[in-house]
Amino acid sequence: MAGFDKTIKQSASPGITLFVVSVVQFITPFMFSAVGIALPTIGLEFQASAVQLGLIEMVYILAFALFLLPLGRFADIHGRRLIFITGTGLISIATLALGLTKSIESFIIIRFFQGASAAMITTTSFAILTSVFPPEKRGRAIGIIVSCVYTGLSIGPSIAGIITTHFGWHWIFLGAVPFEFAALILTLVKLKGEWAEARGERFDWTGSLIYMVSLAAIVIGSILLNKNIAGKWYLIAGICSMILFMIFEYNTPSPILDVRLLMDNRFFTYSNIATWLNYAASFGVTFFFSIFLQSVKGFSAQTAGFILIIQPVIMAVTAPFSGRLADSYPPERIATIGMAVCAVGLSFGAAMNVQTSLTEICIVLVLLGFGFGLFSTPNMTAIMGSVQPRHYGVASSMVATMRSAGMLTSMTIITIIISLFMGNDSITQDNQILFISSMHTALITFSIMSFAGIAFSLGRLRLR
Repeated sequence: MAGFDKTIKQSASPGITLFVVSVVQFITPFMFSAVGIALPTIGLEFQASAVQLGLIEMVYILAFALFLLPLGRFADIHGRRLIFITGTGLISIATLALGLTKSIESFIIIRFFQGASAAMITTTSFAILTSVFPPEKRGRAIGIIVSCVYTGLSIGPSIAGIITTHFGWHWIFLGAVPFEFAALILTLVKLKGEWAEARGERFDWTGSLIYMVSLAAIVIGSILLNKNIAGKWYLIAGICSMILFMIFEYNTPSPILDVRLLMDNRFFTYSNIATWLNYAASFGVTFFFSIFLQSVKGFSAQTAGFILIIQPVIMAVTAPFSGRLADSYPPERIATIGMAVCAVGLSFGAAMNVQTSLTEICIVLVLLGFGFGLFSTPNMTAIMGSVQPRHYGVASSMVATMRSAGMLTSMTIITIIISLFMGNDSITQDNQILFISSMHTALITFSIMSFAGIAFSLGRLRLR
């Protein structure tokens, strides 16, 4: 396992670093989750089409995914504090611009830059924490950060709904600006030291370009897969280009993705595969449950929102607890237990039907929240502890990339299954049985993927 650089530790206060990163890591997911609730109001004001409203979310995720890996490597070379501060400043400017924009076209463009800024923050946050905190305290610190992320995600829609109703959607962004600028000032003043263990190495511009083009083609192809024949060709071209990227990186002296690290460090590789499978298996649950609660069980949108918030709240509460456990016990073992709890929750969810009670639904959400909270923090602790300091940025961005890939995989599976069962039909009382069948099929698929993730997570236990 990788060591800890004591000279770096002396240049930065762990407590202050944890506070600064926590503030920023709360704001960033809060802004991501808050926008969704305001989309209908934004669409009415700008007379935007459904496609344009979809682009608001898509371009953010696309930019976030595109820049994670290249920026992680760039930060390892030129300084993680530099990229963290730059991302904090740019996301503040982008948020202000979103609150003042006057057209849907400019809103979409600025949203792309906001996603890129969020990538700068995410790819450096865990790398900085790993550099500052020694291994015996690292799990607790990462647990606090993960809890902040889940808290931001969970309360974003609720607060945004209140703001949109009483003050207008613009104030979702304008109201966040003072907090973001305060975080920027705090970062500039309090976050001391710099972390660039790969300083002096060459940045792989060619590999970055191939990677970004490949990933963009895969994302666009996945979105268009069931809407346009071009989606299939985008997807095929993206996968072929990604294979080319891996070959190119293997033969590059200073790659953005060290393929040899994946080949030689099986612990790191298994951990990332487990991350991808767990997010792919869990991410789509909220989509299905949201529709199930409203269209099948007859709850209002507000009530459904309060029910669904159970999962992220349990995750936020569990994450610090699992972080402390990861400081005392092998983190990969705790993460594996978390994946097993998620698999149980998904299996129960696959059995839901019209007669399923609210109590049973809540039990499934609690299981998923508890399992995911047990998995996330120890898994991140295990991954960051399995690489040398010069790879912290790449490792952090790799995990975030696997999360994004898992989310994309989950939604692609959902899109394909719903299309097979329901075509383009809307969900009504007449065809809700078809929707439930598609939900059962998807959740069974997710359960199988979750058990596959457990196998990879177990595989790394003997590698420690």
